[in-house]
Amino acid sequence: MIIHLMKSKLNGVLPLAHLGVIRAEGHDASSFLHGQLTQDILQLKSSEVRLAAYCSAQGRMLASFYVLRRSESDVVLICNNDILAATLKNLSRFVLRAKVKLTDASADHAIFGLAGAALEAIVGNAHNPWSRRDEGDASVIHLYPADGVVRALWLAPAQSDAPTGQILSLQDWLWSDVRSGIAMITAPVTQAFVPQMLNYESVGGVNFKKGCYPGQEVVARSQFRGTLKRRAFLAHSDAPLAAGNEIFHDTDPEQPCGTVAQAAASPDGGYDAIVSMLVSASEVVGLHIASASGPALLVTPAPYPLLADV
Repeated sequence: MIIHLMKSKLNGVLPLAHLGVIRAEGHDASSFLHGQLTQDILQLKSSEVRLAAYCSAQGRMLASFYVLRRSESDVVLICNNDILAATLKNLSRFVLRAKVKLTDASADHAIFGLAGAALEAIVGNAHNPWSRRDEGDASVIHLYPADGVVRALWLAPAQSDAPTGQILSLQDWLWSDVRSGIAMITAPVTQAFVPQMLNYESVGGVNFKKGCYPGQEVVARSQFRGTLKRRAFLAHSDAPLAAGNEIFHDTDPEQPCGTVAQAAASPDGGYDAIVSMLVSASEVVGLHIASASGPALLVTPAPYPLLADV
């Protein structure tokens, strides 16, 4: 039912006012960001986009981005608006002598979501996740699909014509973000997760060969020294869900076993979410929201394979 509904409804175009843009300009733009993010920015091609995390020294995610490089001296980071100002301030603290200028360039850009037939009408059948295609002054940024439905961002100068297509509701777009299984950091969950807790290493969000960045030792140690205990899953509840909600198992009412990373209302009723939780807890029944006696939560695997060996 969910897949049928998704395919029938997720088709169209909408402006995404909840997303903003940080722009890095200058001779050292690429090298500076390369030393701050979990992704290899120096090798980022014009035909690619990268998912990346910005972490604290303890390896906890302060922000996540879609990154595209227009040139060595011009890099764009797309993130949620509610963390943009704090992220820009944090990154700017480490510029020091680097020849790079970081700015909030949200007002200079328009961001739209494209899904289903509306996207196919523009780019045809080429839909590889994390690929980029330029259409005039606009960049089409291909995202992970949602229940088999193709999706992308349209990034263009602010005064450009909007992409054409029927109007898609924001609720349906946010739900598709959840169903893709890839959570983006928002204010309620800053510093809540190491990247692997959101499966970032399995969806192209971490490069283990690129060298140092804040939190790199913690991220690498989490990957290479023992089994990862927390992972991201999809979840559903009849009750409202929101980022930051804690998850409990009814056999351990004192200790939360997980956290909601991202959530949206489902067109089919109830709420869907991406949850980060103990793998051991995900394999049993009796999960609840907010307390061990709270509303029930049903957990299912992420919609992509987890990386077994890096």
